Amino acid sequence: MNSEKKVKIYLFGKEYSVPSELTIMCAMEYAGYQLVRGCGCRSGFCGACATIYRIKGQRELKTCLACQTRVEDGMYIATLPFFPLVKEVYDVEKIKPTEQIMMQLYPEIYACVGCGACTKSCTQSLDVMQYIAYAQRGDFKRCAEESFDCVMCGVCSSRCPAGISHPQVAMLARRLNGKYLAPRSAHLEDRVKEIKDGGFDSLMESLTSLSDGELRELYNKRDIEK
Repeated sequence: MNSEKKVKIYLFGKEYSVPSELTIMCAMEYAGYQLVRGCGCRSGFCGACATIYRIKGQRELKTCLACQTRVEDGMYIATLPFFPLVKEVYDVEKIKPTEQIMMQLYPEIYACVGCGACTKSCTQSLDVMQYIAYAQRGDFKRCAEESFDCVMCGVCSSRCPAGISHPQVAMLARRLNGKYLAPRSAHLEDRVKEIKDGGFDSLMESLTSLSDGELRELYNKRDIEK
């Protein structure tokens, strides 16, 4: 890569000089790291590359997704390849959208101190503290709507003094909302039945028989909805 401007960054404590236009993820590869985990979609939506960093000389600890954040001079970087969220096991067919279900499965949400660290650290700029407040009140519809863009990177939980597993709380709210509260979608149900009845079997067979080149050509010539 040809770049006149380089910046100095620190990956896990080691200094590197990298082109300034790179994302953190690309800078890690430029520095010689082989990324086999925590690289996901590379487009800023899967949440696999949760990262914490601090700029030299500044006190603030910042959070981001490595695939969509450019490097800065003096950036000290540490990735979060995994964060141990509490993931309770439940059968959505057997639970109901009551406030008691949150108390039963995720009682730690009631220990929230309202510090706002979760919201400040969210890589998607969601109002995390607000959707936890909705969950506390049993307002699963609003919790589901407020948390809809959560990519479950876990950064919010890593900063929470109450130990709340915000992404899992939000997932439960969205499942309850989709199962019990949201209006039924007749056209979606019809399409699912059509798939189960084999309505797309021949199409799938024809697609799987194509070569890579034929698939690429079909994709490039597809009708794009405007």
